[in-house]
Amino acid sequence: MAKFEPQAELPVSEQAQIRRDKLAALQAEGRDPFLVTKFDFNADSAAIKADYEGYEGKTVRVAGRLMSKRGQGKVMFCDLQDSTGRIQLFVKIDELGEEEYARFKKNDIGDIVGVEGEVFKTKTEEISIRAKSVILLSKALLPLPEKYHGLTDKEIRFRQRYVDLMVNPEVKRNFVIRSQFIKYMRNYLDSRNYIEVETPVLNTIAGGASARPFITHHNTLDIDMYMRIATELPLKRLIIGGMDRVYEIGRIFRNEGMDPKHNPEFTSVELYQAYADFHDMMDIAEGIISGAAKEILGTYNVQWMGEEIDLTPGWRRMTMVEAVKEYVGIDFGAITDDAEAVAAAKAKGVELSDAAEKTWGNALYACFDQKVEEHLIQPTFITMYPVEVSPLTKRSPEDPRLTERFELFICHSELANAYSELNDPIDQRARFMKQVEQRERGDDETEMLDEDFLNAMEYGMPPTGGMGIGVDRTVMLLTGNDTIREVILFPTMKPLD
Repeated sequence: MAKFEPQAELPVSEQAQIRRDKLAALQAEGRDPFLVTKFDFNADSAAIKADYEGYEGKTVRVAGRLMSKRGQGKVMFCDLQDSTGRIQLFVKIDELGEEEYARFKKNDIGDIVGVEGEVFKTKTEEISIRAKSVILLSKALLPLPEKYHGLTDKEIRFRQRYVDLMVNPEVKRNFVIRSQFIKYMRNYLDSRNYIEVETPVLNTIAGGASARPFITHHNTLDIDMYMRIATELPLKRLIIGGMDRVYEIGRIFRNEGMDPKHNPEFTSVELYQAYADFHDMMDIAEGIISGAAKEILGTYNVQWMGEEIDLTPGWRRMTMVEAVKEYVGIDFGAITDDAEAVAAAKAKGVELSDAAEKTWGNALYACFDQKVEEHLIQPTFITMYPVEVSPLTKRSPEDPRLTERFELFICHSELANAYSELNDPIDQRARFMKQVEQRERGDDETEMLDEDFLNAMEYGMPPTGGMGIGVDRTVMLLTGNDTIREVILFPTMKPLD
């Protein structure tokens, strides 16, 4: 068959008008496609290709979107795209009849059709369907963009994800893997007797994390409310109430900047287990992420942000003091004085923020934050964080300046954060008050005082391990994407002028 070159495309507005004219003609004939309410199909492209021997010679009914048309005269070849992939249609005037064939030729790329026909292979061995009938199910009134080159403009792709999914089928893989990861995580936790719960999105206090919240107004109550920045405090209330293992997968909202790793609304899982500590949480984080990679991808080895990542269980665990000593060259374990610690950090080019107290703990954390994270490529648990940056975490019995907390880093990105939860209400109140003082000095991303949570703690909270895992970043890892917008179906975008 001769190769047909694409014709010069008409301006979009003119193409759209031609499509509307075609629709009007169909409606005038009493063949309005939008009046069709259902099409019963019994096969899809993936199933047919996977079991050609079982389908060969059989009549099937498939439905999908026309993605290409080629040919002329009495024979046409088309690509039909359904939810599972693409398959070729062989459309011949002798099979459809002259009248139906003439109607079919008027269909446009992007139109949705239902097809009944016989499965066979062409002379080039391509699995195809020989169409016996074709029904127009929906008319596309806008042409698909750049139909011969694909949609590559990222701004358009993210703003019009529906078009992105139509013309870039590989994009769907990201969201299939995302769904599979969430399913795996649910099964993992459910099998360990965790209970999935739901907590409020709107709160009178923004708590459970250090972040700037979105503020809205409740008209009936005439009060300002905060979209949640974490699910931590409600879930801990459930631990106090006797629900010993709980988790929630849900949207979190933070009024922060947007970059390849941040979106103002994102998905996380938070889980809490009574009578456990942060070591148990490390085991769970490693089990979920490495297990998901093995089950979904079939391997522990993935490529992410230009690096070969090995997710084989047995991840490195090191304290923050050890990490700073190894990568910065300061042994905070040998320093006891705040001023000495701040001076040691400054000597390495590390400055504390104006709002931060000039303490040993803040100096340690600043060194880690500014100098160490960039070196953490393979999965690494950094443990024992300073109390100044961990207001909800239990102090270390060995060193009260530190807390039993870890963060999981892969490719210098934080994927999980976990604590041995603070359950001393007196200590908790004191730390909240320090956070309040810090807010008064201008840091509006610190914790707010939550009196009801303190009241709940005074009824007695068991020793508890708690953790949050960023779903979006973990899916970035599993899909090999370097921007969060590729794994969120509808990322936040600035409105067009």
